[in-house]
Amino acid sequence: MKPRLQRYYEERVVPRLSEQFSYANPLQVPHLEKIVLNVGAGEGAKNPKLLESVVAELTQITGQKPVVTRARKAISNFGLRAGMPIGAMVTLRGSRMYEFFDRLINVAVPRIRDFRGLPTRSFDGRGNYTLGVKEQLIFPEIEYEKVAQIHGMDIVFVTSTGKDDEALALLREMGVPFRGESPVVVSIEEYAGAAD
Repeated sequence: MKPRLQRYYEERVVPRLSEQFSYANPLQVPHLEKIVLNVGAGEGAKNPKLLESVVAELTQITGQKPVVTRARKAISNFGLRAGMPIGAMVTLRGSRMYEFFDRLINVAVPRIRDFRGLPTRSFDGRGNYTLGVKEQLIFPEIEYEKVAQIHGMDIVFVTSTGKDDEALALLREMGVPFRGESPVVVSIEEYAGAAD
């Protein structure tokens, strides 16, 4: 069974973007290729328990085991040697990606303190959008009592297009609440049931 946001993309977003950008072929329509979550835990080398808690929290949030990232080269000012663990990363594709994206925009992002919308300036010039989250507590899977240390994370949305305007239109149609815009609301009743 396809996730509801994937069905929403296929049934609603593809026709709208085809009309907006005059695509001749539905395969030209931009789509999400992957979502990458990255947590930098610089103290992970000195405090292995912190790194373990980061890995456990990313596993809870994404439902997938993260990869521990290691330093590529030694930097004496930071007390780093090549190969030391300095963070964790998860790459989501397919159904897990759509399910995470759905939970992120409908549950987690509205829980951000003083939330007024996401900035539109965070595109990289190649159609990818990066969102910085200041604390992992916005995700309902994380229990406050069990948190060892509050940390942030970077969430990167990698799209199939190389143009920022097409990627912005894609994310806007998928329901990402950008600043100064009313978000596109995906009807839960319509897309929550079984597959067609």
